[in-house]
Amino acid sequence: MDTKPKVLYVDDEPINLQLFEINFSKKYEVYIAPNGSGGLDILDKHPDISVIISDMKMPGMNGIEFIEKAKEKFPNKRYYILTGFEITPEINSALETGLILQYFRKPFNSKKIEAVIENKIID
Repeated sequence: MDTKPKVLYVDDEPINLQLFEINFSKKYEVYIAPNGSGGLDILDKHPDISVIISDMKMPGMNGIEFIEKAKEKFPNKRYYILTGFEITPEINSALETGLILQYFRKPFNSKKIEAVIENKIID
């Protein structure tokens, strides 16, 4: 059976969640969450999600904080940040320590994200 790779996208902006789903749901099983705690709930319910992409700037828990919590529980997943801003010291540190594998800029380039998902999942 051909199963689609599972991707979780976390963002506090409903339009970004919609755009991500529209762009990627044909090729992947897309899960979306409006915040970090929602993202953690989805990971608990769907531990077979392999790629997690999170917005950086969100109220309550930013993308790095969400990924730190998620990675404690699910260390073998692939984590990425998507941001509308320049790389920050916090994002740079997350890259250097391996917390995240890469960061993407908004508006996102779906071809670039797809290439990364493909390269990371389909070895």
